[in-house]
Amino acid sequence: MLLALAAVLAAPPLLAADLQSEVDAAIEPLMREHGIAGMAVAVYDNGQAHYFNYGWASKRDKVAVTRDTLFEVGSVSKTFTATLVAMASVEGKLDLDAPASQYQPALAGSAIGSATVRELGAYSGDCLPLQFPDTVQTPEQTLAFFQHWQRRSERGSQRCYSNPSLGLFGDLAGRAQQQPFAQVMTENVLPRLGLQHTWLEVPANDRGLYAQGYDADNKPVRVGPGPYAEQAYGIKTSASDLLHFVQLQLQPAPRDAAVRQAIAITQGGYFEVGAMTQGLGWERYPYPVSLENLLVGNSAAMIREPQATRPITPALPAEPAAWYNKTGATNGFGAYVAFVPARQVGIVILANRNYPNEARVRAAYRILSSMEQ
Repeated sequence: MLLALAAVLAAPPLLAADLQSEVDAAIEPLMREHGIAGMAVAVYDNGQAHYFNYGWASKRDKVAVTRDTLFEVGSVSKTFTATLVAMASVEGKLDLDAPASQYQPALAGSAIGSATVRELGAYSGDCLPLQFPDTVQTPEQTLAFFQHWQRRSERGSQRCYSNPSLGLFGDLAGRAQQQPFAQVMTENVLPRLGLQHTWLEVPANDRGLYAQGYDADNKPVRVGPGPYAEQAYGIKTSASDLLHFVQLQLQPAPRDAAVRQAIAITQGGYFEVGAMTQGLGWERYPYPVSLENLLVGNSAAMIREPQATRPITPALPAEPAAWYNKTGATNGFGAYVAFVPARQVGIVILANRNYPNEARVRAAYRILSSMEQ
């Protein structure tokens, strides 16, 4: 596979060469092993951004990946949704501890209607499924699904990673502001985060930057519509924009107090799940963290199986000495984001093919660990 030359910006020559060597050593074998057409890697280290680009955004058109190539990031979108919800909370438009039925009255009297906004954002309002059933497609069917939901667990006793749970979490924040979720995200949240090439719906002017995804059979594919797709897995963004989002996690924007406070809320600790603490969108681990704990925390079992959990009361504040991360995937893309505030480092890894979380975590851990030397 032809690899585009890695581009490294704003770094001293020796550091740039050393870091490029480490990233190449982690990424090039990974691409060969998993048949990935193109990848973008961005690293932030103590005030400096470094960009590394590999392969093709489109194999057919021979378009090379750049720092501005748009990738689907799947469930990394959940961290954006959590930021939107937290901003609504900071600005007094939503109460994280209010029941869902307060913002969606049609859920009054239902089992899920008593779950709080915060519990839904931490996948602990009940053991909702990973995905909606195939029969649920329309807004009316989505509402009926929740209205007829039969409780499976006591609130706050189990963590069940769930697009319906996170989707309802975001939907409630839109309703609290009397606007569609997509409008709040597009017109308010993304601009205030300073993200100029991050989209729910890629506009015509940016479609030339939108990478082509490839499924398990190497067929071209892109994400399609679905219930709560915007809230759960709808973001398309670039390595440069996503690294900017990481920088905000490390050094929140001082000019927008609501953004700063919202980021702190998303990084808080709300439920304990083994070595992992569940935030809103983000998952965190005490730092230093072992690779083994990260692999367990990002394993298929953590996505597909219930985990016993307990609420943390009072909630833990954002923790500088923590490894924060989030994986994301669609049928044709795979993403991973991680950062450590105490070290002022972070990494973004984007690919136009879905591939195992283990490989993403190992690559990120290797690259960030090499920067400690």
